[in-house]
Amino acid sequence: MKKIIFIVFAVFAASTTFAQKDKMNKPDSAAAVKLRYSCPMHPEVTSDKPGKCTKCGMELTLSKKEQMKTGVTNKYSCPMHSDVVSNKAGKCPKCGMDMVKSKKEQMKMETMKMYSCPMHPEETSGKPGKCAKCGMDLVKTKIKKS
Repeated sequence: MKKIIFIVFAVFAASTTFAQKDKMNKPDSAAAVKLRYSCPMHPEVTSDKPGKCTKCGMELTLSKKEQMKTGVTNKYSCPMHSDVVSNKAGKCPKCGMDMVKSKKEQMKMETMKMYSCPMHPEETSGKPGKCAKCGMDLVKTKIKKS
């Protein structure tokens, strides 16, 4: 009897372990992100796609928490359709507009260190090196907002 219990336990442990590994190996994609929409007046009314509230007819919107999630996990979104997000640049499948960088990515670019020539500020690079015009060493500079 002890052997049977031990075998059942071993099989259960092995299947649980393999199931967890399979869950972790799933590819990261925009389709894997599940968004939850809710009614601003009735937060208990939720849906996994945009629509109208069944109680009052208002448009379902992304909650602040959902908006923060999409901002953190995705680098690009459609300016017209907030529910269309992606990890890569491209076109919106709904309207064909170019996807734009998320606010987080824009902030990263603004604070990213660049290298430029002290004599020729238009000569820039993402890594240390020499100026193509005068041969001086490039120095670290911050990207300035336009």
